Amino acid sequence: MEFAVVDIETTGSTPQSAGITEIAIVIHNGIEVTGKFVSLINPRHKIPPFIVNMTGISDAMVAGAPLFEDVAPQIYNLLNGRVFVAHNVSFDYSFVHYLLGRSGFQWSAPKLCTIKLSRRVFPGLEKYGLGSLTRDLGIKIEGRHRAWGDAAATAQVLTMAIEKEGMTPIHSLLAKKEPRKKKVIPAKEFPNDRSDAED
Repeated sequence: MEFAVVDIETTGSTPQSAGITEIAIVIHNGIEVTGKFVSLINPRHKIPPFIVNMTGISDAMVAGAPLFEDVAPQIYNLLNGRVFVAHNVSFDYSFVHYLLGRSGFQWSAPKLCTIKLSRRVFPGLEKYGLGSLTRDLGIKIEGRHRAWGDAAATAQVLTMAIEKEGMTPIHSLLAKKEPRKKKVIPAKEFPNDRSDAED
């Protein structure tokens, strides 16, 4: 089983009305990281000031960045055939699924949420948002609220979870069918600090 650990930064909370400003993908073979991809993305949307303040990604930074459809083939190849992993996975998956579809790629993948995984493997913590969780686990994030920093930290959470409990909790979570939700999961960076966002 291979994993694609994903983190995105966006201009808003729903893929139909917002865009991705940055995406990072960490390829993980269940033991260690075997590859990575990171890119700024031109979202075709103005980035709200509070998101600029949080992420440090400005309109000027993404003005010359590729559009999502320009990197969609590479993203598809990295994700295809792998378990899609993210911290609050429904948010990241909703954007990537929507934008890949709009770029002409029919793609779906099994989803693994590291918030749910961490609750099982590391029970009893006060909070399971990425900021709180990584502090409790001793993981240092290089570039908080940037796609690469958060994706790399999430990949470390995955590694530690597998080292502690093996693949059993992951198989259990992947076997569960999530109920369909009428509303899109709220964005992990809204309204305040997504470091303590739940799913």
